[in-house]
Amino acid sequence: MDEHALEELDEMGADPDTRRRQPSRGMFLLPSLFTAGNMAAGFYAITQSVQGSLFDTSYFDRAALAIGIAVLFDGVDGIVARATNTTSAFGRELDSLADVITFGVAPSLLAYIWGFRMIPALSNPDLRGQIVHLGVFICFIFLICGASRLARFNISINPQPRNPGRPGKKYFVGMPIPAGAGVIASVIHFQKGSPIDNPWIALVWVALIGFTSFLMVSNWRFWSAKEMTSGKRRPFQLVAVIAVFGALIVLYHRYMLIILAMVYLVSGVLARLAYSWGRRRRHA
Repeated sequence: MDEHALEELDEMGADPDTRRRQPSRGMFLLPSLFTAGNMAAGFYAITQSVQGSLFDTSYFDRAALAIGIAVLFDGVDGIVARATNTTSAFGRELDSLADVITFGVAPSLLAYIWGFRMIPALSNPDLRGQIVHLGVFICFIFLICGASRLARFNISINPQPRNPGRPGKKYFVGMPIPAGAGVIASVIHFQKGSPIDNPWIALVWVALIGFTSFLMVSNWRFWSAKEMTSGKRRPFQLVAVIAVFGALIVLYHRYMLIILAMVYLVSGVLARLAYSWGRRRRHA
């Protein structure tokens, strides 16, 4: 903090401890560096997606892994910003723009090329063309739903889900866009980047992308991990749990990533069904 800012604090009557707690200007760059890493991973995923082919499917796998790494960067930049008290309007806007690229454009392009563009020529060319066109449409729906989810998050003040959970516990309203991108990336990584070659499986892929898009713009509650990173309760146990999960992900990443992604997706659905069932019981 410069001398002019300190003089303003003196005029406002701020005590010396308050002045020392103010982070320096350089500290505000720290969360933005993780946001830049998020964006770099998304750009890398795009470049790998467009290079993928039936002859070398490793490009698709690398693109999916890059999106997974970006999810990690996205979580870390928020933790760092809160821990260092360096949240800012600039950081929030930069994070939203990075999320549109990394978790909107990159996974929708990857989902289209991997799931529809690589379908081989069929005995009925018209059927393949219709599936490819449907893939273009559903991947765009994923992109617009993810962008809408981000816009709603930015303008909402203390949003409440339609099916509220435990009082005092924070929830996301709708599936966050990084989780939606993680669903797509985890499936592709589980398949080691091997693209879809069956038109019926491509229709299942359409359903999964469409349902994930719906969850992002829904008003259903999804668990937020913010209370875990607040540092108020059991920090050592939290570190141990994170270390165990980190080791499992490193050792069994193909299975762990898709399990985590699908469990999180299903958790929102189950929470909604449980709330509806409980409300009907209360009315009865």
